[in-house]
Amino acid sequence: MAAQAAAVAQAAAAQAAQVEAAESWYLALLGFAEHFRTSSPPKIRLCVHCLQAVFPFKPPQRIEARTHLQLGSVLYHHTKNSEQARSHLEKAWLISQQVPQFEDVKFEAASLLSELYCQENSVDAAKPLLRKAIQISQQTPYWHCRLLFQLAVSAGARQLHTLEKDLVSACDLLGVGAEYARVVGSEYTRALFLLSKGMLLLMERKLQEVHPLLTLCGQIVENWQGNPIQKESLRVFFLVLQVTHYLDAGQVKSVKPCLKQLQQCIQTISTLHDDEILPSNPADLFHWLPKEHMCVLVYLVTVMHSMQAGYLEKAQKYTDKALMQLEKLKMLDCSPILSSFQVILLEHIIMCRLVTGHKATALQEISQVCQLCQQSPRLFSNHAAQLHTLLGLYCVSVNCMDNAEAQFTTALRLYSLLERINPDHSFPVSSHCLRAAAFYVRGLFSFFQGRYNEAKRFLRETLKMSNAEDLNRLTACSLVLLGHIFYVLGNHRESNNMVVPAMQLASKIPDMSVQLWSSALLRDLNKACGNAMDAHEAAQMHQNFSQQLLQDHIEACSLPEHNLITWTDGPPPVQFQAQNGPNTSLASLL
Repeated sequence: MAAQAAAVAQAAAAQAAQVEAAESWYLALLGFAEHFRTSSPPKIRLCVHCLQAVFPFKPPQRIEARTHLQLGSVLYHHTKNSEQARSHLEKAWLISQQVPQFEDVKFEAASLLSELYCQENSVDAAKPLLRKAIQISQQTPYWHCRLLFQLAVSAGARQLHTLEKDLVSACDLLGVGAEYARVVGSEYTRALFLLSKGMLLLMERKLQEVHPLLTLCGQIVENWQGNPIQKESLRVFFLVLQVTHYLDAGQVKSVKPCLKQLQQCIQTISTLHDDEILPSNPADLFHWLPKEHMCVLVYLVTVMHSMQAGYLEKAQKYTDKALMQLEKLKMLDCSPILSSFQVILLEHIIMCRLVTGHKATALQEISQVCQLCQQSPRLFSNHAAQLHTLLGLYCVSVNCMDNAEAQFTTALRLYSLLERINPDHSFPVSSHCLRAAAFYVRGLFSFFQGRYNEAKRFLRETLKMSNAEDLNRLTACSLVLLGHIFYVLGNHRESNNMVVPAMQLASKIPDMSVQLWSSALLRDLNKACGNAMDAHEAAQMHQNFSQQLLQDHIEACSLPEHNLITWTDGPPPVQFQAQNGPNTSLASLL
C-alpha cells in the first residue's frame, strides 16, 4: 500500500510539474504577444506569430480556445484578414462550448464572431449564433444582457435587426432585455434597455408608444441610486432622446428647458471622477457611451437646435468645438460612432456655410464628407441621400440649376421625399418645422404662378407657425417674400413693413441671400417712394452683398471639388480635376 501511495504521489508530482512547465511556456508566449501588441507602433505580425506558436505544444482545450479567441480578436481589430479572423473565432466558439465553466471565452467569441459576420453582411449567420449564445447565457447576467443588446441594436454602427430595418423585432428584443434586467435586480440596465427601445420607437415615429415609455424611463432614472457617473449618463441618454424628439417635431422654442438641462448634466459628468469600484450586480457592468463621446453628442444636438432656430454663428461655434474634440478622440479611438458624429456635424456646418455665403468652404467640407464615406461603405449608405441633397443646395447657390435638379433627383431616388411636400391635414410628417416649411414652399410656388392672394395665405400660415417656435430663418424668408408680393401689388407701405424686419432678422442670423434680396427690395421701394438717400444706402448695401457673393462664387467654381456637381451615381469620386474657371453665372442671383 505504501509503495502504491508513493507511486501515485510521484505521478501526481510529475503531472504538476508538466502543468507548471506548460503554464510557463504559455505565459512566456502570451507575454511576448502582449508586448508586441502594445508596442508603439503595434507589431501585429510578431504578436500573431507568438500566439500561433502555442498550438504546436498541443495545449489543453482551455488554452487552445482562448488562444484562438485572442488570435481572432487581434486579426479582426488590427488587420484586414477577416477570413483568418473568422476561422479562429469559429474554432474558439466551437471548442469553448465543450469546456465547462468557460463563459467569458465562450460568449466573447460568440459576440465578436457575430460582429464579424455582420461586417461581412452575413446577417443570416450572425442571428442564429447570437440566439444560441443568448439561450445558454441566462445564468450569466452580464453576457445575457450584452448579447441581447447586440442582437437588437449592436454596438456602434454595426447592427443586426436594424441593419435589416426590422425595428419591430429589435424593439421586442429590447423589451425582453428590460424584463430580464428587472428580474435580476438591475434597474440601471433595465433603463438602458428601455431608453434604447425609446430611441428605436422615435426612429419609427411611433409617438404614442414613445411618450409613456419616456415617462417610465424618467421615473426609473430619477429613482435609481447608484454610481453617480452611471446615473448621470442615464440622464444624458434620457435628455438626448427628449431633445431630439422635440427637434424632430420642429419645436425649437419648446425644447429649450430640456436642452439646458442636458447641457448642465454634461457639465456635471465632466467634473465626476470614474469610480473604479465595480458594481456588485454583474448586470450593471454597462456604459451607454464614454464621457468624451457624450460631450460630442451634446455639442451635436446643440448644433442641431441652433441650425433649426437660425442661430448660425452659435451653430458654427459649437461645431468647431465638437470637431476639435473629435479629432483628438479619433487619434486614440476608432469607434464608428465618432465618424457618424463627424459626418452629421459637417452636414450641419455645410448648410450654415451656404446660408452665410461661404460656398467655397461648404464645397470643401462636402468633399470632406465624401472622403469619410469612402472609408466606410455603411456610412455612405446612411448618408448618401443627405450628401446629394447638400450638393443640390450648393448647385442652387452657384446657379447650376440642371445639376441641382440631378442631385435632388438622386437624393429622392435614395430616400423618397417627394410625396411629403404637402402641408394639408394629410401631411404625414409630424414636424412643426417641416409643416411650416411646406407652407412656405407652397407660397413660393403660388408666387411664381402669379396667384398672389393664395401665396399670402400660405406665407401667413408659415409666419404664424415659425413665430410660435422661433424658427428665425423661415420667418425671415416669409417676411421678405411677402414684402416682394406687396411690392408687386403696389402696396409699398405694407411691403416696407415686411422687408425692414426681414433685413434685421437676416442680419442677425446671418442669411446672405435674404440680406441680398431685402436690400434690393429696399432700394426699389425707396426709389418708388422718392427717398433718394435711403435708396442710395440700400443700393450700396446691395452692391456690397453682391460683391461678396460674386467673389465667393468665383472661388467655389474654380475649386477642383466643383466637379462633384456631376456625380450622381455610385460611390463618391476619389479625385477631382482642376477647374479652369467658373462656368456659371451669378446674374440671376443678383
